[in-house]
Amino acid sequence: MFYQLYELNHAMMAPWRAAADAMRLAYSNPLNPMSHTYMGRAAAAGLEVFERSTRRYGKPTFGLPEAVIDGVPVAVTEKIVWREPFCNLIHFQRALPKSRAADPKVLIVAPMSGHYATLLRGTVEAMLPNSDVYITDWIDARNVPLAEGTFDLDDYIEYIINLLHFLGPDTHVIAVCQPAVPVLAAVAVMEANDDPLSPSSMTLMGGPIDTRINPTAVNKLAEQKPIEWFRDNVVMPVPFPLPGFMRQVYPGFLQLSGFMSMNLDRHLTATKDFFEHLVKNDGDAAEKHRDFYDEYLAVMDLTAEFYLQTVDTVFIRHVLPKGEMMHRGQKVDTTAIRKVALLTVEGENDDISGAGQTQAAQTICTNIPDHMRMHYVQPDVGHYGVFNGSRFRREIAPRISAFHRDHTRSAKPVRRVIKGGKSA
Repeated sequence: MFYQLYELNHAMMAPWRAAADAMRLAYSNPLNPMSHTYMGRAAAAGLEVFERSTRRYGKPTFGLPEAVIDGVPVAVTEKIVWREPFCNLIHFQRALPKSRAADPKVLIVAPMSGHYATLLRGTVEAMLPNSDVYITDWIDARNVPLAEGTFDLDDYIEYIINLLHFLGPDTHVIAVCQPAVPVLAAVAVMEANDDPLSPSSMTLMGGPIDTRINPTAVNKLAEQKPIEWFRDNVVMPVPFPLPGFMRQVYPGFLQLSGFMSMNLDRHLTATKDFFEHLVKNDGDAAEKHRDFYDEYLAVMDLTAEFYLQTVDTVFIRHVLPKGEMMHRGQKVDTTAIRKVALLTVEGENDDISGAGQTQAAQTICTNIPDHMRMHYVQPDVGHYGVFNGSRFRREIAPRISAFHRDHTRSAKPVRRVIKGGKSA
């Protein structure tokens, strides 16, 4: 009933949101003398804060119409090239001259952890100048009818394998946060089966490979509760009249509330600052706040079977680092990975995937040659700084692109020495 009450509350607030938005426009209209007074600006600011605090944020767009490549602006077009009920594959087609040498083909696997793939807009933007970029665009489970069947962690792994088959040889795969485990599992299965289309390299960024190492608040919560607690307390049916009516899901608004509660004081301060920026007519600062929270507050539901299997597999039983993970009856053997180069990236101040959790992939992938592996720790960044922001663009993205260039199947392996930060 909780999900239904949430939807009912949202519907009941709709008239108040509409009224608040209308009054905000009236108070901020330059033809209204009140708009030029402190009282008028404060009223408009308060009304906007109320409207934004009670609205449902829709799926954002990537909004990347061009990229600067070789110093020249180049048009970029989004195209869905592969479709399944729970995922679309988006290709960012760049209008490059045919005479130009091909860039590495890169599959970015976005996290299915409550936010849309557009959370990686900065990741895509930074990779576009040097890569032919594809990204997984996961579908909100509440919009997938029950007739489309279920979707669990095994399906997720299978989707990744199918995507690598679709993209063909010499593909480089990047997993950001949550997909680090299924991507590593998919690559291990492909290598164990001597699959010729296994990727040239995999980059795991801020992912929970082994959450027993430096456990964070998120990890500790999962360990303290049995899987039955999660099934009984956070799994709910999608309410009518949504397309996924009666599908069992982990609602995105619950995931969002959990993330926000971890840094509640920071979000409250940001809201207070936003109000003050509006009152002071500081448009640039206010717009930055809107841009961030338009993305951060846009959430999607996860299928219950995927969520519960992930919690049990990754956070409670730790079966991948223990060598006990299974996929469709086949053991996930990370020691079978021999031909796929491995880059792991962590943030020094990551409070979601603790330091060392991603690096654990280097330990369990024992048969990757030394010249095909690298670990990098970015100083002074938290979880989101691992895949977004100025340090990502300046420090991390160039390392990833260089790693891709050095580790294509057609290129001779090169041992790289990375200066700055912490690398191994």
